Amino acid sequence: MLRQLARYWWTLALRGALAAIFGVVALIWPDITLRVLVLLFGFYVLVDGLMALAAVLVGGRQADNRLAWLVEGVAGVAAGVCAFLWPGITALVLLYLIAAWAVATGLLEVAAAVILRRELRGEWLLALGGIVSVVFGIYLVIRPEEGAIAVVWVIGLYAILFGVALLALAVRLRQLSRRIGTSPA
Repeated sequence: MLRQLARYWWTLALRGALAAIFGVVALIWPDITLRVLVLLFGFYVLVDGLMALAAVLVGGRQADNRLAWLVEGVAGVAAGVCAFLWPGITALVLLYLIAAWAVATGLLEVAAAVILRRELRGEWLLALGGIVSVVFGIYLVIRPEEGAIAVVWVIGLYAILFGVALLALAVRLRQLSRRIGTSPA
């Protein structure tokens, strides 16, 4: 599998560049409407899904994880198509999913801090992080329009960090491909 990844390092570089570009666009225009954000999200996941499907096709029988890439590709294409067909509903659903995730993880972090208070110093930091997550989730539900702008910033920062991580991995895989003598077919 490592040989396969090294051979097609450029696909990770392209995915990373697209993610970073998406993140920069989201940060440059923070007042972007939720509809445009959903369309950008739809475009990103559609392209990302198509690239994952392309990796399955190009990888042939050698790819050890074809099923995982196939599922990732189909999910990305499906999410992209849904975002284009129903942008308003997609935006609200995404916002509420993020809110539910924030509340659930926040409550679990607070519970973990209570459980760990006898065994861990600084557990209050975990509890504080959990409380911030819960407040953020509730804020998204109560004020979805303003919460959407906050989510734009979070998504933008995430996409940049994810893109940079993929680009760094692609550079390492490119170096590896030169050492082991693979080249794209």
